[in-house]
Amino acid sequence: MAKLIAQNVTVSFPLYHGESRSLKKTVFAAASGRLGQDKKHRLVVEALRDVSFSLKTGDRLGFVGSNGAGKTTLLRTMAGIYEPVAGSITIDGAITALLDPGQGMNFDLTGNENIRLRALFSGYPESEITRLQADVAEFAELDQFLDLPVRTYSSGMVVRLGFALATAIKPQILLMDEWILAGDASFMDKARHRLETMVRGADILVLSSHSAEIIMQWCNRVIWMDRGQVRADGTPEEVLAAYLPPEQFAQVKAAADVAV
Repeated sequence: MAKLIAQNVTVSFPLYHGESRSLKKTVFAAASGRLGQDKKHRLVVEALRDVSFSLKTGDRLGFVGSNGAGKTTLLRTMAGIYEPVAGSITIDGAITALLDPGQGMNFDLTGNENIRLRALFSGYPESEITRLQADVAEFAELDQFLDLPVRTYSSGMVVRLGFALATAIKPQILLMDEWILAGDASFMDKARHRLETMVRGADILVLSSHSAEIIMQWCNRVIWMDRGQVRADGTPEEVLAAYLPPEQFAQVKAAADVAV
């Protein structure tokens, strides 16, 4: 049985004032009350503060919150990209993280070489690697471009390859960020069924999205992130009713009732 436990997770990033980008972060952090000091007395942005929750097989968790609330940082911490400065994350099960179109890809390798690299990392035998390459090639529809370095691809082509590759491998714990729900209309019409099949097949789903409709449709639990902290945790109806303006929530609720 898969499980994921976040216990008092805190993540902070040092600020280096020599860079204008860091100065902008300092102003933003000061305005939102998220400045602090680490053990080395460096000024830091407290991206996450004391976040806790636990998930088991069958859980479908959605994160909502404004930009900068900590949703993507939390997903990246669960994926092992960021390391907490305090607290811990315990994971039992294989994770697939759809957090960035080019995540895990080497842009100097060809599309086919990246497919093979991902398959080897996932422990696929040679016979399965061939099947995986065929599946990704058919879905991504990149044809001869799969023999070219990924750095020569357009952003849309990177999304197609990243999506096809990520969704070709069945996950136990699936982490998804907003990008996976974006793309050109013709591609997303084709991708939606594949994505929904993947979501249904995952033991645990963790999704960050600004789409209340998707959250209501796919999730059985929602956490509202605000300034790096958990502001509310409950059923989709409970949390979205508090998070959304009343008229917008009524529309989302009505659409969900029709879908059922």
